[in-house]
Amino acid sequence: MLNRVARSVIDEKRGVHPTHVFTFRGRRVTKILDSAWKSVRKRAAARYEAVMGEACPEGFRRIRVHDLKHTFGRRLRAAGVSMEDRQDLLGHKSSRITTHYSGAELSNLIAAADKVCALGSRKSPAITLIRSRGQLASH
Repeated sequence: MLNRVARSVIDEKRGVHPTHVFTFRGRRVTKILDSAWKSVRKRAAARYEAVMGEACPEGFRRIRVHDLKHTFGRRLRAAGVSMEDRQDLLGHKSSRITTHYSGAELSNLIAAADKVCALGSRKSPAITLIRSRGQLASH
């Protein structure tokens, strides 16, 4: 499954080779080797600096393919994509793994915790203290 940005990258590469989209020295690419990924990052960092006119961020220089999958999972969750759809898009069989790849956004957790403050009262309806025979009991 490709979004419109990924599709545009693929479409840009179509026709460069008669049968394959991703090639290296005229041959199809079947897997990404670490040395190839490092070489691509180095070229991308140089292009970033040429286009942006400033030093490339260190994190950009060290990013791993695996980091991209985590970012995709987190962005899917932040966009409100269901657990089932995230699981399918990330290619996971286990929802536990999907949760690992798409942790909660910090801002969402803070907003959830702040909902307790929005009750309009200093007393929480979730806790009631009842005095029973001279002692306090929580129910």
